[in-house]
Amino acid sequence: MDAPYLIRAKKLVTVSERGSIADGGMLIAQGRIAKIGAWSEIEEHLQGKELPLVDCGDRVITPSLVDCHTHLLEFAPASVYPVTEATQGAGGISLLLSALASGITALGEQICGHPNSRCTLRHYRQFAAQVPMDLTFSLSSITIGFARLAHFTAATGSRPVEKEQLLDPHILQTLAADSEYPGENLFLNATPANFTPDQVPRAGEMIYTQAELNRIVDLFHAAGKPIGVHVGGEEGIQQALDAEVDVLHHAHGITERQIAEAAARKVRIVATPLGGTHEPPNSPEQIARLVEAGVPVAISTDAYLPPHPKAFWPPFAKPTKAGRGLLGPDVLMAIAQPSMQFLAERGHTESEILSLITRSGAQILGKEHRYGSLREGREANFLVATGVPGLEIASVEEIGQVYYRGVKVIDRLSGRAGE
Repeated sequence: MDAPYLIRAKKLVTVSERGSIADGGMLIAQGRIAKIGAWSEIEEHLQGKELPLVDCGDRVITPSLVDCHTHLLEFAPASVYPVTEATQGAGGISLLLSALASGITALGEQICGHPNSRCTLRHYRQFAAQVPMDLTFSLSSITIGFARLAHFTAATGSRPVEKEQLLDPHILQTLAADSEYPGENLFLNATPANFTPDQVPRAGEMIYTQAELNRIVDLFHAAGKPIGVHVGGEEGIQQALDAEVDVLHHAHGITERQIAEAAARKVRIVATPLGGTHEPPNSPEQIARLVEAGVPVAISTDAYLPPHPKAFWPPFAKPTKAGRGLLGPDVLMAIAQPSMQFLAERGHTESEILSLITRSGAQILGKEHRYGSLREGREANFLVATGVPGLEIASVEEIGQVYYRGVKVIDRLSGRAGE
């Protein structure tokens, strides 16, 4: 919708210094927020000009959601659907559409190298271009904790590599050059991925020495790129901190001392309450300690994953039947809700809390200047919902509409009686 229009709701949660605005509205023009404020401010700004109005009544408008750590295009399609090489792209597009219908308009997508896929970054970008959402890609070297460790890299695609090749300067330079944000560029611990414990007996094993990691981090920084790592457990987290890694993905098992060190070093953390490492996932109490220590935290799904037995997510969010109980971006609000409600009990504001699944993820992606909050000049990526996502609602059915760059791309409200 290129023509300017107005949208009004009972409340706007801006995730900015303006906080929540009762009876608020926005002027949307050319896909961006041209004006935001109390409805009285908007009316005064317009000075009698007539523009189309979308009146959302008693609903709430918030920024759309950001899931900054996913595997939807490379690993997930074959885990969720019985796809072949010919239909992997269709499977990935389906998963992107599901994420969009869940209120997510921005994803951080990891490309790690898959033994059964010959798709390249170019293919994944082509798939992503078919869904109205923003994808930011990170390239990785991955180690899976089978009895015989399996190593792959985005630089070599479906061809496995030996451990020594993970240190190859050409491979590392390719990862650094093509990564658009600091995703899990390296797996410091062998990952369980979405396998059962008996299949990955070496999950959690350390892969790099301190000296090796230091050299890799220096290479990324020399290329002008921040680096992120998959890590869990005190030993691995300390190794990452000592190497001056920029973003810790998971950080399961982080200690109080390491939280203080991460804050001092200005390290960002992508928390994954669903799981993702050999360690129990981030608890609401741990996420609150990170936030209150001043560590920038984004909550993400790492989808598609099975829930860890000790995952801190509400009992009503049942594993899906598809994909052997694997869970996707549709549970982002549900897995974030225990932490968000715990922060509310501790006196944090709606905007501070909602930032965990909006602005903080955009910051990880390096795109907070574009989206993640409702501000003048930002892209008009927002939700119309029955309550504050994650804090008051956890079901995607409570998200009535999703807008991307000012265009309504998901609509559950049309045709409902009385609306």
